Amino acid sequence: MLNTVKKLLAAEGIRLVAPISLADCTIQKPYLLNRAGITHGTAILFAVPYYTTHCDDSARNISAYAVSADYHGFFAALFDRLLPVLRAAFPQHRFAGFTDHSPIAEAEAAVRAGLGFFGCNHLFLTKEHSSFVFLGEIVTDAILPAPPHAITTCPGCNACRDACPVALEVSRCLSALTQKKGTLTEAEEDALIAHGIAWGCDRCQEKCPITLAAKKAGTLYSTIPYFNDTAISHLTAAGVAAMSDEDFAARAYSWRGRETILRNLRLLERKEKSE
Repeated sequence: MLNTVKKLLAAEGIRLVAPISLADCTIQKPYLLNRAGITHGTAILFAVPYYTTHCDDSARNISAYAVSADYHGFFAALFDRLLPVLRAAFPQHRFAGFTDHSPIAEAEAAVRAGLGFFGCNHLFLTKEHSSFVFLGEIVTDAILPAPPHAITTCPGCNACRDACPVALEVSRCLSALTQKKGTLTEAEEDALIAHGIAWGCDRCQEKCPITLAAKKAGTLYSTIPYFNDTAISHLTAAGVAAMSDEDFAARAYSWRGRETILRNLRLLERKEKSE
C-alpha cells in the first residue's frame, strides 16, 4: 500500500512521503477520525513543495505561500484524484485525506515520520525544500510498518532569528501584523511600510542556510502546475479591488477579508508615490 501511495504522489510532483502510526501521533481532533470511521491505523505524511521561480520576483510583496492560489484548493483536488484510486485498490480499508484542519499535529507527525526537522523559527523544515512546504496526510485504518523517529531540530545557527524584521516597538510577528484587521497604529504602519510587505513574511525562511542550500541545488523549486500556473507575485490595490469574489476567495489572503490586504497595499503605494 505504501508503495502505491508513493507512486501516486510522485506522479503529482510530491516525493517526500513517510508513514507514522496513529498511536505515535498527537491526536488533536479525534472527531475527524471518528467521522472517517478510523480509530487506529497509519497516517502517511507528505510534504508538498510550493516555492516557484515566481517567488524569486524582486517585486514580490507577499509571502511566498500566498503567491499561488490557496493550497487548500490543491489538496481538495489531490484527494479527489487519489482517494478513489486507493479505495478501489484496497477495498478492505478506509482512507481519508487531511491538510491543515487535521486530526493530528501535522508538523510533529512529519518529524516523527522522518520527513524533516524543526527549525529555530519553529517551522518544519526539509532538506530538499526547506520550510517552503505544505503538509498533508492520507490516514488509513491499515497498519503499516512505521517506526517513529526522534524529534530533531536544526543546528541552531540563529540566522532566522537574526533576520527577523520586527521592530522593537512592534511586539508581534510581522506576518501577524499584516493580517491584523482594522486600523494599525503608527508604529505598525511604519513597520509594514519599512519592509514593503503587504501579506505575510518570509525573512526567517529566506536567510536559513537550509533554504540557501536547497535553492543552490535547485530542489527548492516546485514543479507542480497548480503553484506555477496560479502565481501572482506582485499585488496592487487596483488589481485586488478588481478581482471577482470567486477569484479573490481562491487566494490565501482572502480569509481576512478584502479590506485587510487593500489597507496594506494602499499603505505601500502611498509610500511609493511620496518617494
